This record gives sequence, structure tokens and C-alpha cells, in this order.
Amino acid sequence: MAAQIPSRWAGFGTSIFTTMTEASVQADAINLSQGFPDFDGPPEIKEAAIAAIREGRNQYAPAAGLPPLRAVLAEAARRHSGLTWDPLTETTVFSGATEALFCSILALCEPGDELVTFEPCYDSYAPAVMAAGATLKTVVLRGPDWTFDEDDLRRAVSPRTKALLLNTPNNPTGKVFGRAELEMVARLAHQHGFFVITDEVYEHLVYDGGRHLSLATLPGMRERTVTISSTSKTFSMTGWKIGFAFAPPSLTAALRAVHQFVVFCSATPLQWGMAATGGLGDDYLTRFREEYQERRDFLHGVLVEAGFRCRRPQGTYFIVGEYEGLSPLDDLDFCLWLTREVGVSAIPVSAFCTETGRTRLGGRFIRFAFCKGLPTLQAAADRLRRARFPGS
Repeated sequence: MAAQIPSRWAGFGTSIFTTMTEASVQADAINLSQGFPDFDGPPEIKEAAIAAIREGRNQYAPAAGLPPLRAVLAEAARRHSGLTWDPLTETTVFSGATEALFCSILALCEPGDELVTFEPCYDSYAPAVMAAGATLKTVVLRGPDWTFDEDDLRRAVSPRTKALLLNTPNNPTGKVFGRAELEMVARLAHQHGFFVITDEVYEHLVYDGGRHLSLATLPGMRERTVTISSTSKTFSMTGWKIGFAFAPPSLTAALRAVHQFVVFCSATPLQWGMAATGGLGDDYLTRFREEYQERRDFLHGVLVEAGFRCRRPQGTYFIVGEYEGLSPLDDLDFCLWLTREVGVSAIPVSAFCTETGRTRLGGRFIRFAFCKGLPTLQAAADRLRRARFPGS
């Protein structure tokens, strides 16, 4: 009998980001689906990476990351969150936050364990939980304001809960979890003894004077939290895939044990490039937020004018729009129609949900990315204004 390919990955299929980007290319549409900028980050970063290549810094880096980069990351965390992390024993560089999440879940969870997260959630969470042999349990964030029921969270936690994965600011919803919500998670973590993994890649994109609060800053949470973020998002170099994690030494050792057998190390010249971010200063982040808030406000106004029901997101560079009055199609078919007929692509929010979660969102939603230059957003606006929606 011929060997059979294991089926456990078959249910995940092709990522929705690949599907929609390919559809966008085929239709010559404006890609507001996948969250990558159409502009580069600071030139100082590129020049530092180019200099590293020319200077022959092209061999393996230490598995945990270049020491100068780890020092820059730890210092940035101290300035922005007040937390002190040891660059040697508590700071690790990964090939993107997705790898950091994957390694964290495999390091902390095993067969029989449960991991709790909020949905809609980033689509890499479920495959990582499956790979660990654990079970994913979810708490639904209900649109359009993306709130959750505390009783739902309590019911999701059980004696088997090994970790809770919290994404704030949240992709796709743009929700920023407030102090009271974080304190609720912290109380449960202390009561039940589970770890928390926080996905904070949009930590520097919080708007309207709001503030991102890292869960690890709450009393007693530093010791049980893995804090994950990404230079690729903050410095608009998503293709470089330079993510990182902070965790106490015992948890860091567990993450590194997995990481060394996944990619071993991230690209050395690109790490040198990101090490140069230490010289940019906080005025860079101020401009970064201001420019993104301008983009957010512009696209939000366009979507409302076109007939979408949507709230201004508190954070991230995504806007979720409800389209009940515009089309009877389900969200995937509507996104494909929008791509082919209007020339603007988006992501169906159902792709961020479990089968049961899709029925509890409180509406039909799609996600638009505004991490684009204003000319791109203006071109998308022109197409959306001309659109004739099937249900309007």
C-alpha cells in the first residue's frame, strides 16, 4: 500500500491572504486585503542592511539574535512600557512575529492542553495549536464594537488551560483591550495558573490619544507572559520578517529550544538593519502614528460614504466594515466580487474565525487595510464611489 500524506494540515488549505492577493493581481485591483505597505520604511534601516552585506556580515547570526539588536529592542521596551528585559536571557529575535507565536505555542502547549484566544483572530493561531497537539478554545468578540462577555471567557477556561493568547491591538477588528479587560485576563491567569502569550505587533499604532497597555506590566504578569512584537510592522518592512519576544529566562529557554530547530536564526544583514532603529528617536513613532491616523480617517470616511457600517478602529492599520445593506453574498464571495467588479480587494472576516465563531459575530464583515500611501487610498476611494453594489 502506498504511503499516505497526513491529513491534519489539509483542513487549513491556502491562506486567505494568498488567495486574495492572487485574486487582486489577476484583476489588477487595488490590494487593501493583505497588510503590507506600498512604501518603504526609514532609509537609515535600508542603508544599514546594505552596509552589513557589503561588509561581509552575511553568515549565521546567533540563534537568539544579534546582541546589538536585542539591546535596541530591550531599550525600546523600557522606554515605551517601563518593563526591563535582559537582552541576553529574556530577549529573542525570530523570523517574524508569526514564527515567535508558533514557537511559543509549541514550547508551552502539548497534547491534552487547551489554549484560549479571542476571535476573530489571526489565522496562524489555529495551525500552531494543532501542531502542538493542543485544543483551541475561543471567546467571540461581537461586532460592531467588538466586546466580549466575561462569562464567556470564564467558561472557556478549564483545568486544562495551559495558555491564553491575547492580540492587542487586535487584527482584524482594530480593538485595543483596555485596562479592565486586561486585569480580567490577569486575574484568571493567577487563579488558574496558565501562561499568557501576547501578540502586540501593532503596539505603536493606537489612535486618538489612546494608549497601548502591555499585559506584562500588570502585577505578577511579567513572570508568566511571553510578549511578542515585530519590527517589520513598526518600521514598514514586512518582507524582512524580524519579530521578537520578551519573556522571563525559563520561558525564553523554552522558546529558544523550539526556535533553534525551526529557522535557527533570522537573516543577519536584516538584523543589522533593524539594529539601526535605535538611532531614530521617538519622533519617528509620533509621525508614524499621525500619518496612519490620517490614512485611517480618510478610508473610514470613504467606506461610510460607500454604504459600509464601520467604526473607526482604536488601533492597527485595518478597518472592518459591515456590508449587510450592500450585498446578499457571503463575505468571501463578496470580497471576490469586490475585487473583480470594483477593483478593490479586502479580506473576509470569517477567515479569522472558527466555524462556530462565524455565526456569533453579529453581522457580515470584511477587513480593509489602510497601510498604503494616500494616492493608493485615493485611487481605491474613486473606485468604491463608482461602485454599484448588488444589494444597494
